[in-house]
Amino acid sequence: MKPSSTAISLLLAVAVAVAMAAAEEGPAANYLVFVDAPPSGVICTTYQLGILAAALGSEEKAKGAIIYNYKNVVSGFSARLTPSELEAVKKQPQVNRVLPSTTLSLMSSNFDGIS
Repeated sequence: MKPSSTAISLLLAVAVAVAMAAAEEGPAANYLVFVDAPPSGVICTTYQLGILAAALGSEEKAKGAIIYNYKNVVSGFSARLTPSELEAVKKQPQVNRVLPSTTLSLMSSNFDGIS
């Protein structure tokens, strides 16, 4: 049986709508997310994964997004997030601050003869 032109048109319209939604979402980028310290007795990485899972809707998505956990000097993590995911993370009550992750380089390695 051949698909009707209406069915083909409908599938094409759905495909275009999905592609447009993905394009409007914007590309994912890396962010540093600073959060409250975990409660006493709670494992830091589990606590941070829970915050991200609550924002993204599943632990599976959180595990795919998280890049690194910070627990010694600051409490937080780095994660790869789309713009809408970023907004959801910012709304979590344990989140204190979110910054884009950047790489900085020294402009010179010559500091008046000090190396």
